[in-house]
Amino acid sequence: MNQMILSSDDSRERVEAVERAIVLLQCFEEPGEALTLAALAQRSGLYKSTILRLVGSLLHTGFLRRTPNDGRYMLGPELRRLGELSRSKLTLEATVRPILRRLTAATHETASFYVRDGDERICLYRENSPLSARHHLEEGMRHPLGLGAAGLVLTHFGNPGEDEAARELRETGSIVSRGGRDPDLSAVAVPVANQFSEVIGALTVSGLINRFGAEEIAAARKLLIEVAGSLTPRLPRLEDIDLRRSGDS
Repeated sequence: MNQMILSSDDSRERVEAVERAIVLLQCFEEPGEALTLAALAQRSGLYKSTILRLVGSLLHTGFLRRTPNDGRYMLGPELRRLGELSRSKLTLEATVRPILRRLTAATHETASFYVRDGDERICLYRENSPLSARHHLEEGMRHPLGLGAAGLVLTHFGNPGEDEAARELRETGSIVSRGGRDPDLSAVAVPVANQFSEVIGALTVSGLINRFGAEEIAAARKLLIEVAGSLTPRLPRLEDIDLRRSGDS
């Protein structure tokens, strides 16, 4: 069986062809720009005959496309696809955990951050109360969406409905739950939204109902609204955030 062996010169020639193709792609400087063969030659410094050989492969693989009317060259859809794949999503851990520690230090109660997953909410991050009698949470716990302060916030944020929870959220920027999910617990939660008005999650402070009363809830609500507002300008679009816990696949 015959085998074609590439010489070092052949390998080098192939690398140069790739580099020249990349140079052609780098000739485009504006969104939607369409360039003639002459413009590509001027910007790249390559001969037109070389460009024509390269663009044949770039057109075939979708890295370039030609306009139907005048045959100019434009960047192709394959670049957009690869660009989307290269986008790395951000996690909120480094942003949210210090906020939870601050809330727990100020209230001495458990602070948590929930995100929506279908008809459930997931405790993505939490800082448990330092007190021995406390509301103890584990990260990754799931609860029904429609129960508890955080669940109601995730349900009703941006909802024009007129039920009690929706009105409370619109009027106070928060929702209070006393025994809503657990008869022994009280909680107050606020939405965490980005500057594009997308709800990212819900911040909540929760404690034992006989200790976390109206006065404590009012103080926690004020602090929650303050810290949630400070997060808004720091949060990217929802599509750019990884809302999984560390280690989840």
